[in-house]
Amino acid sequence: MDETHDIPPAPDFNPSRAKAAQDLSVPAILMLVMAGLTFLYSLVSMVTPVDTERLAPFFNNPDMPQQWKDAVTWMLSPMGRIVTTAPGLVLNGLVAFGGWKMKNLQSYGWAMTAAILCCIPCCGPCSCLSLVPGIWSLILLNRPDVKAAFR
Repeated sequence: MDETHDIPPAPDFNPSRAKAAQDLSVPAILMLVMAGLTFLYSLVSMVTPVDTERLAPFFNNPDMPQQWKDAVTWMLSPMGRIVTTAPGLVLNGLVAFGGWKMKNLQSYGWAMTAAILCCIPCCGPCSCLSLVPGIWSLILLNRPDVKAAFR
């Protein structure tokens, strides 16, 4: 009764890879949290009803050009809200995806993309707050030992 069990091979333990994962974990988690919060905020702002009473002074102002009123009306319409929030949803989704890849040392390209998007205040999560993990990640990602740690 000689049964052999397939024992999986021990994972490769590479100290430099472990160090790179440790170094990247905090900025990656910050990216994930910021992108997640901004993604949720965008979703909520897209589906939250607009308080038209607060906009009455704007629309009733005779000095306001009709083009501006039309633009605001379109932006507050369901299609306008989708069009204005969709880029934020997509960009924050990309940042979260790249942050996850960075945390797991899986894709250098996605990690670098997420770090760059974080450095663009109007594109990244949480506006200017995202500069911190973005720049931090760029500095770490350009180190040769960190670059070599990615699969």
